[in-house]
Amino acid sequence: MTGSILTLALGFAMVCVSLSILLNLFRLWRGPTSADRILAVDTLTINAIALVVLFGIAYATASYFEAALLLAMVGFVGTVAYCKFLLRGDIVE
Repeated sequence: MTGSILTLALGFAMVCVSLSILLNLFRLWRGPTSADRILAVDTLTINAIALVVLFGIAYATASYFEAALLLAMVGFVGTVAYCKFLLRGDIVE
């Protein structure tokens, strides 16, 4: 009984996060300014992390959680680099 509730909850969460990813892709495509697109990429990274964590829960393996941690670090550095490029026009000084 508990396993089926967990399976349903994971399925529902994956559908919600996938819908959120689709909406973020729409914002990335339509975003009127560069700042909107940067925020869309950052939010897309966060939603991808959530999806990877949900897969880790579903398959009960720790490697998905390590992948989510690496994705979070790369996403943070990427967002900072995009913002710095938007403000100054150069990433490396």
